[in-house]
Amino acid sequence: MMKKIIGSIWRKLSPLARLKIVRVTQTKFTASVAAIIENENGEILLLDHVLRPDSGWGIPGGFLGYGEQPAEAIRRELIEETGLELEMVEMIRVRVVNRHIEILFRAKANGVASVKSHEINAARWFKVDKMPEKMNQTQKSIIEKFLKNGL
Repeated sequence: MMKKIIGSIWRKLSPLARLKIVRVTQTKFTASVAAIIENENGEILLLDHVLRPDSGWGIPGGFLGYGEQPAEAIRRELIEETGLELEMVEMIRVRVVNRHIEILFRAKANGVASVKSHEINAARWFKVDKMPEKMNQTQKSIIEKFLKNGL
């Protein structure tokens, strides 16, 4: 009975009113993109990011802009932060950590990665068995799993 009443009221609301109710009652999320980027030598691009002072090096990435598609966001982030253009961008995994959604890609890039953003301290290519010790351990594990098993 109560479901019928609620359904009847819901149908009488304007689409805009329904949208506002949904947005107010749903938990908010942040969303970002990240990428495991390999070069022609099988090395992985890692960035020493200013905003990660406790974990040091990690895979490139950043937040999505309003209305931005994830693949375009990771391409934009790489150009802004390192000047590199990505090839063969492929989504490999989506994970949720608390209220954050991370969309993980793999891609290829060639060339010298240079620091183009005030958000980055350094950018370097690393062999998988020679990744830095001071690195985000979750990301290190993701890279190792991906390269061994394809995630």
